[in-house]
Amino acid sequence: MTLSMDLITQLSAVYSGDNDFGGPRFTPVMEKRLSLTNGTGVNQADLPYFKERTVASGGTDDIDLAGALADVYGTTIDAAELVIFYLINQPRSGAANTTALTIGGGSNPFLGFLGGTAPTLGPIAPGGGVVLFAGAAAGLGTVTAGTGDIIRIANGSGAANTYQIALAARSA
Repeated sequence: MTLSMDLITQLSAVYSGDNDFGGPRFTPVMEKRLSLTNGTGVNQADLPYFKERTVASGGTDDIDLAGALADVYGTTIDAAELVIFYLINQPRSGAANTTALTIGGGSNPFLGFLGGTAPTLGPIAPGGGVVLFAGAAAGLGTVTAGTGDIIRIANGSGAANTYQIALAARSA
C-alpha cells in the first residue's frame, strides 16, 4: 500500500474600521501546507490512521502507537515516529459533545509533541480541536514501544464523548 497525504491549515481575517484617515482594511493570512509522500524520510509517512472513537464519561482512551492500532484495511500500525496528530472534539455527524478532552498523561506516554515527563494538552472544548505536524526528519517525536507509545485521550465527566482523530506516522 502507498500513501500520499496533504494537510492544509489556513487562518484568514478581515479587520476593518474607521479612523481619522478613512477606513483601513487589514487582511492577514497565515497558511501552511504539508504534503507527505509514501516513505519514512523527511516529508514522508507510510502509516495513516483515521478513526472516530468514543470515550466514556470520566474515562480514558489509550491509543497505542506501537502494534495495537489497525488501519482501515486491518493492517497493524507499528509507528517509529509520529508526523501528524489531528483531533476534533466532535463526531463526524456534527452532533455536539458536552465534555472536554485532555491529551496526555497515563502510563507509557508518548511525549514527542508534549515534552516533559507527564504533560497534558487541554482541555479541548466541545467543538474544538488541535493539529500538530512536523515533516522534519524526527517528525513530532519518536515512538518507543513499551515506554513511550501511548497517547491518552481523557474525557471529562458528564457524558460519553465521540471524537475524530487522524494520525500519520512512519514505520522506521
